[in-house]
Amino acid sequence: MIDTSSVISKNVEQKDIEQNKEKKTILIVDDDVINRKVLGKIFSADYAVEEAENGRAAVTKIICNKNRYCAILLDVIMPEMDGIEVLKRLKGWGLLDKIPVFLITAERVEKVEREAYELGVMDVISKPVVPYVVLRRLHSVIELFEARKHLNSVVLSQKNELLEQANKIIQLNQGMIEALATAIEFRNEESGGHVQRICQITRYFLENTQFGEGLSPDEINNISLASIMHDIGKIAIPDAILTKPGRFTPEEYEIMKTHTTQGSVILERIPQFRENGIYEYAWDIAKHHHERWDGKGYPDGLSGEEISPWAQIVSLADVYDALNCKRVYKDAFSRDKVVEMIWTGQCGLFNPHLLDEFFLIEDQLFPMYESLPEAQ
Repeated sequence: MIDTSSVISKNVEQKDIEQNKEKKTILIVDDDVINRKVLGKIFSADYAVEEAENGRAAVTKIICNKNRYCAILLDVIMPEMDGIEVLKRLKGWGLLDKIPVFLITAERVEKVEREAYELGVMDVISKPVVPYVVLRRLHSVIELFEARKHLNSVVLSQKNELLEQANKIIQLNQGMIEALATAIEFRNEESGGHVQRICQITRYFLENTQFGEGLSPDEINNISLASIMHDIGKIAIPDAILTKPGRFTPEEYEIMKTHTTQGSVILERIPQFRENGIYEYAWDIAKHHHERWDGKGYPDGLSGEEISPWAQIVSLADVYDALNCKRVYKDAFSRDKVVEMIWTGQCGLFNPHLLDEFFLIEDQLFPMYESLPEAQ
């Protein structure tokens, strides 16, 4: 015959297990087994209950299951590790902000209670407990913590969505900047890689020399991206001059020089861009990347420290790139010739300190030109 009592017992046991899986779990920590059973009886209808016979056992359970418990009921006086020491451990791990803890004590000692509250305990409950009171107080606090967790989750989710949208906007802005600058390059019959190399050189210079000291990663990123816009003013230069294969006449050269002021004006006329962190650097670089250390550059004849560090860097990067690459009016120079021309000032006078830093890193910059078809 089938033992129906055994089957019924197993079914009831399985049902209890399934119900407990759906319940939130509380941990009762008390060295007195009777106290644990009394408290467990109070909460068993609404919560899954786990027990720990002392503070050390409780700490082991908690640290191994940080997200398991929705509340902890903690006795004060216990062997091996008392309730206050457990609170100190939980506080040190940052868990008291995530799990509400209730101190259960038979003796109300003001000093102990004050320390418990200072550590972050939610409430102190006196023994013997009044079931409906302690149940109500625990319910309310657990609901508060659960609501806060949900709110934090929603806020975090929204924050991540906003960050993702912001990153997409940043990438779109960068893409538009690069597309515009590259379009100007192609109009100037250059290879299309010029602005990318200027950006790479500028970034490497700022990240690996004293000229980047004191700049945050965001500032270095903004300056590097701003360097892409250095020749944006060439969009206002007539094709007959911009793509001329030979030397400019004095009149043509004066027109060509206006790409610096034209560039700053173009940037000023984009109101949305003026709110971008790149704008300040882009405007300065576009206008002043042809200034020279001795004051013989253009358009403002700035000299020495009047020229911003980023405009100086882009100026040198622009010359270095132009000498290493083939243009409509010249072939690429050899690496030795490029270094010689920059060192001797054949392409304009640069900040001596800038040159010292440049020649320290030139070995790391030149490989980007070795793969170009015109490299020598």
